[in-house]
Amino acid sequence: MSLASSPVRARALITGASSGIGAVFAERLARDGFDLVLVARRRQRLEDLAQRLTDECDVDAEVIDADLTDVSDLDALEAQVAEDGTLTLLINNAGFGGYNPFVSLVPDVIDDLIDIHIRTVTRLTRAALPGMVDRGAGAVINIASMLAFSGTLPPNPLPHRAVYAGAKAYLLTFTQALAGELTGTGVRVQVCMPGIVDTEFHTIQGIDPSKIASKLQPQDIVTASLAGLAKGEVVCIPGLADAALFDALGEAQRTVMRAGALQSAGLAERYRQVG
Repeated sequence: MSLASSPVRARALITGASSGIGAVFAERLARDGFDLVLVARRRQRLEDLAQRLTDECDVDAEVIDADLTDVSDLDALEAQVAEDGTLTLLINNAGFGGYNPFVSLVPDVIDDLIDIHIRTVTRLTRAALPGMVDRGAGAVINIASMLAFSGTLPPNPLPHRAVYAGAKAYLLTFTQALAGELTGTGVRVQVCMPGIVDTEFHTIQGIDPSKIASKLQPQDIVTASLAGLAKGEVVCIPGLADAALFDALGEAQRTVMRAGALQSAGLAERYRQVG
């Protein structure tokens, strides 16, 4: 069933809605008949987007300027989400890269990366789900990154990304585990794993976009995410042509889990030989 098919108008909240993937989600959902709650720090951009979508698509668009690394702003948004009895779709999209070698990464930036990618997503999802479960319908989309799979790769040509990639790996595991908990409730969750996307994200990180060879467009990410959600995909990888590769990764993880924990006979022999 379409998320927008209820007699009551569907309503979506999108964080990081002022540009890039978030703005394109807003445009697509407005065309699909969703009322919107648009959240970001740049209020003027949000107001311009809201006005345009209201005029073009005849939907309601509420604007909330919030810094989600700020505890009071997050508390206020969390309370609003929890009290919203009509929220159909939550899209946790806000984020930034903070790329830097870990040993020189400023502690405040570390905190902000964890706050925006982990704390905000977890708390807003927790605020939204009880109402969705009670109504037996709704969905949460968490925007992660292919860098979640990059832990064993060197930082050149990839960026220095220990905290960012670690936070995106959290989103992957969090969403997968949550999907299991929500089985049978009528509520869906998805983690979307874009690769390189043609947005201002890279420019903000000081990366020359002309030097990035392979780029998807934000429209591609939104199209893939919503199509994957309709298909029931928990993990959406827009740029992955062979879905069997990810299935094989999941099976390898389950094999390691079974062999190393569930079926473990004790300490592995290689750790018994010390010295």
